[in-house]
Amino acid sequence: MGPSRMNADTVDDSSHAPQRPDVDIGTGTSSPGTVVSIRGSVVDVRFDATLPPIYNVLRAGPEGRIVIEVLAHRDARHVRGIALTPTQGLARGMTVRDTGGPLKTPVGKGILSRMFDVFGNTIDHGEALSDVQWRSVHRAPPPLTQRSTNSEIFETGIKVIDVLVPLERGGKAGLFGGAGVGKTVLLTEMIHNMIGHHEGRSIFCGIGERCREGEELYRDMKAAGVLPNMVMVFGQMNEPPGSRFRVGHAALTMAEYFRDDEHRDVLLLIDNIFRFIQAGMEVSGLMGQMPSRLGYQPTMGTELSRLEERIANTETGAITSIQAVYVPADDFTDPAAVHTFAHLSASVVLSRKRAGEGLYPAIDPLQSSSKMATPGIVGQRHYDLAQDIRKTLAQYAELKDIIAMLGLEQLSPEDRKVVARARRLERFLTQPFFTTEQFAGLKGKLVSLEDALDGCDRILHDEFKDYPESALYMIGTIDEAKHIAKPGHAAASATPGSPLNAQEAPPPAGTLASGVKPHLHAPTPAHP
Repeated sequence: MGPSRMNADTVDDSSHAPQRPDVDIGTGTSSPGTVVSIRGSVVDVRFDATLPPIYNVLRAGPEGRIVIEVLAHRDARHVRGIALTPTQGLARGMTVRDTGGPLKTPVGKGILSRMFDVFGNTIDHGEALSDVQWRSVHRAPPPLTQRSTNSEIFETGIKVIDVLVPLERGGKAGLFGGAGVGKTVLLTEMIHNMIGHHEGRSIFCGIGERCREGEELYRDMKAAGVLPNMVMVFGQMNEPPGSRFRVGHAALTMAEYFRDDEHRDVLLLIDNIFRFIQAGMEVSGLMGQMPSRLGYQPTMGTELSRLEERIANTETGAITSIQAVYVPADDFTDPAAVHTFAHLSASVVLSRKRAGEGLYPAIDPLQSSSKMATPGIVGQRHYDLAQDIRKTLAQYAELKDIIAMLGLEQLSPEDRKVVARARRLERFLTQPFFTTEQFAGLKGKLVSLEDALDGCDRILHDEFKDYPESALYMIGTIDEAKHIAKPGHAAASATPGSPLNAQEAPPPAGTLASGVKPHLHAPTPAHP
């Protein structure tokens, strides 16, 4: 799809059809140019009069279907651009028109509940846009004088994140995880909690996203009832690299409207930020730039900063970003990962092992970290509790080998208490999600930070040592465990001398303890 009308302040509502690439967007202010060279997505154009500025959009091909963005001035007469659409049908000698402006995207209340491509075209087969304006996707980050200097916690309502990996309001969190560990479910739940309980806006930006995943996410959002307050922008992986490279900027322009004009908090979810870097690498290679280390573009740091620095909190609102980050070959020294880490305030690591145990959300509390987890920001009590939780879980991880080889009875009484606390903490930090109610059959829970801290504190003080571990699995607040089971039955779930713990002896594949097939949320694994 091509861009809609670029030289208009508001969209033309006279047509009820979605904007198409064959819609004329104006002739611009300069004289026409001529195509002199085509190499894949790279197009060189000659202008005998004034050269169009960098980032201007050019149109060429039959009925102006091919869109080109100017990226370099080769000399006084030639510009080099990258095609944002396929270049089939383009030939040397064809006329090129300068639209007189950069790539633009729609903003306004009319974009809510809609799905867009990089050009601002609706791709959800809905009605024509109304009550929108068009703004350039190339915008400067907010100046330092307008930024908020207060470090505030962004509560998600998810226990394990709020307690151990607190997110920053107006900050950026990286979500590291592969396929099948609950990454999309976690993103979906954050959207649900932000809209349903925080009166904010959510924007999902798919960079290099699979078409199937985008369509599934749209249906899931619609079924969950959160679509009216969110916007979805996609640059699918089958599109040219120039299109994938700009879709993140288009989504940020929409987010900035809600922050600056409507003074609302915005949740921006990006999947995947590595694909943005990868698209930039493709563009750089096509433009003929000398590659840097491991084949990355020499301007990777600058390009990533232009995107990330626009994600900030101001006095009127904040853009909080959750970004999925793919780490090539699990090498955290990869330049893409290193440059991304420099911008993140929190790193949430999803564990396939925990997902296999049915401990959802499958966040690894020992590998995840947050810059906000300091006494000066979260408070001394929160900080001390988080440290105690990590210490307990770390001790349990060290004792697992001994338990596997010698059995639980070989541990000292104090170590047995540590194991009991850690296993109860692991199960208490699980949580049923609103977005998986129809699959799991469990009602979603939104837990406040104070309730989550209170529950962890009571577990660490052995208040629930006589309760079975299963009573703490998939609950909200800690008091729900008292309604599920009564004290005095813990011996059956944690008896010294039992074979192996749940981590080494999962339930048989294909069935759950209840006899039903597993889905997004598995039941509590077998206890030692």
